[in-house]
Amino acid sequence: MEQITPYSPKHKIRIVTAASLFDGHDSAINIMRRIIQATGVEVIHLGHDRSVQEMVDCAIQEDVNAIALTSYQGGHNEYFRYMYDLLKERGAEHIKIFGGGGGVILPEEIKALMDYGIARIYSPDDGRSMGLQGMINDLVMQSDFPVPALKLPKEVSVTEALKSKDINTIARLISLAENRPEEFKVQFNGVKVPDTIPVLGITGTGGSGKSSLVDELVRRFLTDFPEKRIGLVSVDPSKRKTGGALLGDRIRMNAINNDRVYMRSLATRQSNLALSKYVEEAVQVLKAAEFDLIILETSGIGQSDTEIIQHSNVSLYVMTPEFGAATQLEKIDMLDFADVVAINKFDKRGSLDALRDVKKQYMRNHNLWDTHQDDLPIFGTMASQFNDPGTNRLYKVVMQKLVEKAGAALHSSFDFMTEDGEHSFVIPPARTRYLSEIAESNRNYDKNGIGQVQVAQRLYGVFQAILSILNIKGDSSEQTYLSKNGLDEDVIEKVPVTHENKEFLSLLIKEFDRVKLDLDPYHWESILNWEAKVKTYKDPVYTFKVRDKELKLDTHTESLSHTQIPKVALPKYKAWGDLLGWMIQENVPGEFPYTAGLYPFKRTGEDPTRMFAGEGGPERTNRRFHYVSLGLPAKRLSTAFDSVTLYGNDPDIRPDIYGKIGNAGVSVCCLDDAKKLYSGFDLTNAMTSVSMTINGPAPMVLGFFLNAAIDQNCEKYIKENGLEKEIGNKIAAIYKGKEEKRPAYKGELPEGNNGLGLMLLGVTGDQVLPMDVYNTIKAKTLNEVRGTVQADILKEDQAQNTCIFSTEFALRLMGDVQEYFIQNQVRNFYSVSISGYHIAEAGANPITQLAFTLSNGFTYVEYYLSRGMDINAFGPNLSFFFSNGIDPEYAVIGRVARKIWAKAMKNKYGAGPRAQMLKYHIQTSGRSLHAQEIDFNDIRTTLQALYAIYDNCNSLHTNAYDEAITTPTEESVRRAMAIQLIINKELGLAKNENPLQGSFIIEELTDLVEEAVLLEFDRITERGGVLGAMETMYQRSKIQEESLYYETLKHTGEFPIIGVNTFLSSKGSPTVLPMEVIRATDEEKKAQIETLENLKEVNIDKSAKALAEIQKAAMQNENLFEKLMEITKVSSLGQITNALFKVGGQYRRNM
Repeated sequence: MEQITPYSPKHKIRIVTAASLFDGHDSAINIMRRIIQATGVEVIHLGHDRSVQEMVDCAIQEDVNAIALTSYQGGHNEYFRYMYDLLKERGAEHIKIFGGGGGVILPEEIKALMDYGIARIYSPDDGRSMGLQGMINDLVMQSDFPVPALKLPKEVSVTEALKSKDINTIARLISLAENRPEEFKVQFNGVKVPDTIPVLGITGTGGSGKSSLVDELVRRFLTDFPEKRIGLVSVDPSKRKTGGALLGDRIRMNAINNDRVYMRSLATRQSNLALSKYVEEAVQVLKAAEFDLIILETSGIGQSDTEIIQHSNVSLYVMTPEFGAATQLEKIDMLDFADVVAINKFDKRGSLDALRDVKKQYMRNHNLWDTHQDDLPIFGTMASQFNDPGTNRLYKVVMQKLVEKAGAALHSSFDFMTEDGEHSFVIPPARTRYLSEIAESNRNYDKNGIGQVQVAQRLYGVFQAILSILNIKGDSSEQTYLSKNGLDEDVIEKVPVTHENKEFLSLLIKEFDRVKLDLDPYHWESILNWEAKVKTYKDPVYTFKVRDKELKLDTHTESLSHTQIPKVALPKYKAWGDLLGWMIQENVPGEFPYTAGLYPFKRTGEDPTRMFAGEGGPERTNRRFHYVSLGLPAKRLSTAFDSVTLYGNDPDIRPDIYGKIGNAGVSVCCLDDAKKLYSGFDLTNAMTSVSMTINGPAPMVLGFFLNAAIDQNCEKYIKENGLEKEIGNKIAAIYKGKEEKRPAYKGELPEGNNGLGLMLLGVTGDQVLPMDVYNTIKAKTLNEVRGTVQADILKEDQAQNTCIFSTEFALRLMGDVQEYFIQNQVRNFYSVSISGYHIAEAGANPITQLAFTLSNGFTYVEYYLSRGMDINAFGPNLSFFFSNGIDPEYAVIGRVARKIWAKAMKNKYGAGPRAQMLKYHIQTSGRSLHAQEIDFNDIRTTLQALYAIYDNCNSLHTNAYDEAITTPTEESVRRAMAIQLIINKELGLAKNENPLQGSFIIEELTDLVEEAVLLEFDRITERGGVLGAMETMYQRSKIQEESLYYETLKHTGEFPIIGVNTFLSSKGSPTVLPMEVIRATDEEKKAQIETLENLKEVNIDKSAKALAEIQKAAMQNENLFEKLMEITKVSSLGQITNALFKVGGQYRRNM
């Protein structure tokens, strides 16, 4: 491929890059911004899930030439238009907007947006014709213009504009200082700069977490001083080779999205310096604007750099434990000058030693021999941890120093609401080898198994020799001559033997007893019982127990030819070694290690089919659910949520939110939405199971769901006891004078919806029933409700998806949910669906998907154990979710997962059978849905469904063929469901439930994949376990490399894809445009906003109280899910999310 030469800019260009949402688009914008940087541009990267307001604020504060973003999943038309309008309104219409969004933005939409004023929207066809560098060249060329002149508001001087904190003026003055110093001097001349404004200088080694620490200090400052304003200047190095720069501090900061904060990122624009030449001018401008505190952060520095102290009143030096090596400390100049030192990332190895050594060096440098070490201004911090005690201590001391040294009027009265305790760890340092311990334990099981197989095989040989001496013919049962203790010598003695063979027989019996000493008695029992086990599967009816219920099932089905097809086929092995080897590694379904399946037989009347829906408002999705499940005995509902809900936001009239309401998923913002969404489905019926594909806001949405289930049962109680009239009067009294505010189901109920769940819309059971009755109903509901919520926050970070809370805070919430489940005996609902699907969708190959998913699962196990939970109490609440493609490894993904999990849970963790069983859901691959020849997608989906059903998955979702280009239609969803229904109901071989067992290739693949996963466990251990590997971006990098490898082979044609890069139609198999694009209607969007506004109005006082309570509970480390069960009755999703953000739970994005 011919390389395109990068464009060479004539001016210093600054561009903001971001993704309006998430998913692969976070990776895509990362690739784009790297190429933009390499083309000589200074890039301020904001990462994913950015609102128009955030991007416009950033663009104006940073005084950029352009905004380049990826916008995906609907709502893009409103998003781009709103950005254009807001820039114009804010006097920044010179900032150009560029965008892309794959095939989601249709050609006519691209034309309309560019006609509206968007500089360029790039389509996939542009990418094919121009190439990545070609698109970037076009973007940079259009953005290559000089900084405009200073434009002041009417009849306002520069001084007045600065004092009123006019952002455009502040930003433009700093740009002029950088680009046209003479012009800056003319404009700034005569502006009075007060010398009382304190400046906090923060410097430190690259990657020490300065930006995260600054973010934590700013958040505490804004809470501590509700009226004061803060100005930030952050410096990053320019690349000498290209002149470009990654201004990467802003992406790490959440607290700056506040109208009391101004932030400006500067590039050094010269080599070997930690500060820009124009940093002093930027500080002067901010002082003239009379901010109450200015924070100046340098780029990463070496040992000898102390430039920061020339520009600041108080200096903070940030380092990490590895830079605290005693041999290096004497060389660090900043330890002579820093007022305060933070050793960040204090969870790293050697942190306590580093703290001790830094304190000693600081004492030497400052001659503080009489000061107690605890009184030195040196702190271990973990800025990434929620409400970190070390960061709390650091904040207090920094504020004291600003008062002492700069005479600042910043006397802190901040209440941290928590014990001034020690750092807590998600995974205790002593347990970071857990994955390698699992690998070692599993390998030991296999090694011991091989040894036992050899003993059994030898024993069988000796036994056959004995039978030969006894002259026993093959038609008599060999079991006759065996007993619990070995050979049945009484029976053997009765068999006549010639005199010359007697001695030989005696020697063989002694040899048998000697060899048997090496065989585990449990294994001998298994060999002994084999014939009886075979008989139970040959008998017409098989009886077994599940959760204390006795089940009787037929063991055979009859074909049209009247052949009896066994549901479970057993091996015909005779030799004990072969049998034992099979039982140790395979075994029958329902027995350890569960390779072939978790239960002896599949449940009758409940196929693994899932009904998938999610679009528009709750009513539309409810109608779709009833449509696809009508007539099916089991209701297994899989729910997709819109991106507004996925990010914990509320519906809003604001265009960038409004455009996304109900698109590519259902809009749910409160309890009443959940009641309408699942109305007509009995949520505690044993045949109903609800799966919710939501992660960041999972605890809140789970609160909505469980309360909806409780209120359904309250409704049943009301009807059973004839209380309808009495309750109706109580509800009428609650809504007296505001009847129109009460929510209602919009439109007709669909066929199959009996209205269950709608009686208590707008109220909850505890408002209308006596508390003792309500509590009894609640307890019973929690015991019975079935389903799963995804909630897997580790894969969200690894696969770059919907993280809204910091990893550590989100894990804590997950632990709180699980703790609540144990206390309230929620036994049939999975508290997490540990997901590989999103890892695979982001580009991972099947082995990486499986290894990362299982390693995440074991991380939850370790975390829950560290919180004191019992493995047998939480183990059964964990479930898994895999993607399957058409790679060979996908044929065994489920069986390998079950084997590894069961062996580890039994042998490493000592868990019981229920916790050993790995339950998993499969969704066919979204990556193998192509936008060309979309009809062929159903063929791929059918093959993948066959893999999943043969591998005995617990439930299955088949993707619709048109999902590559649009939200699936009713017709395409029925076709997708028909695929698995035809396999289950019509395909003869699928009547057998263990068709993979006995296949040489399946056994070989199982061994290869299992060992590959254990090797990956070792690689993750080398990086400090799952969380340590996440910190170094190991998982993200591996996923991206594998994605690129696949895309390259697809591009070159080495990996043939029918109808995409080979076997093209006569028209060249062009990208298919959707016949209809399913989007939420204005009516639905407005109805959602109205529901939300009514909820807020009706519950205004209750909600304010509940939100304050949950913030306090978060700061005091109480169980938050207990609080969420109550707060979700009166508050909306967005209210709860924002309340938790304010106390520091927000996710911190990274590169």
